Amino acid sequence: METVTLSSKYRLVVPPGARERLRLRPGMRITVLDKGGVIFLIPERPLATYRGIARGVSARGLREKKDRL
Repeated sequence: METVTLSSKYRLVVPPGARERLRLRPGMRITVLDKGGVIFLIPERPLATYRGIARGVSARGLREKKDRL
C-alpha cells in the first residue's frame, strides 16, 4: 500500500507503481466515488476494452427477475 499527500491545491499524485499496474496515462479520466468514508478512484476505460470479458458464460439457468428473492 502506498501513501500520498493532498496538496494545498487539493491535488494527488498517483505513485509510479500504481500508474504502471493500472496503465494510467496523462489525460485519462478517473471517476471519484466516496462510500462510507472511503474514496475510490476508478479509471474510465473505453467500452471496447471490456470486449470478451464474459466469453464462455452461458445465460442458461439464470433466474428471471420475478423469481429472485
